[in-house]
Amino acid sequence: VQLVESGGGLVQPGGSLRLSCAASGFTYSMYAMSWYRQGPGKGRERVATIGSTCGSVNYADSVKGRFTISRDNAKNMAYLQMSSLKPEEAAVYYCKLFMGVNYWGKGTLVTVSS
Repeated sequence: VQLVESGGGLVQPGGSLRLSCAASGFTYSMYAMSWYRQGPGKGRERVATIGSTCGSVNYADSVKGRFTISRDNAKNMAYLQMSSLKPEEAAVYYCKLFMGVNYWGKGTLVTVSS
């Protein structure tokens, strides 16, 4: 299993960013995917989860209405569209797969600063 995140970078407060997660090594379309984040000095928190067939999505209360999780099963990709970003949302963002055990990517850094 391999999960590779990309798309992080520097964005101003209120700005938008789209993260991507490339998955390989398993039957991608069969599993839910999640995005997590870990800010400086904070624990890792779940941001959003999408079901295997995009039929169900679930968000942390803090990001509802601003973030959108999606996936493309034909490309083995997951995405996180983030808008109205806040400085406190600066973090390393990870995609995660649960397949009996948790599999994590190495993360992509999002910096929210003016």
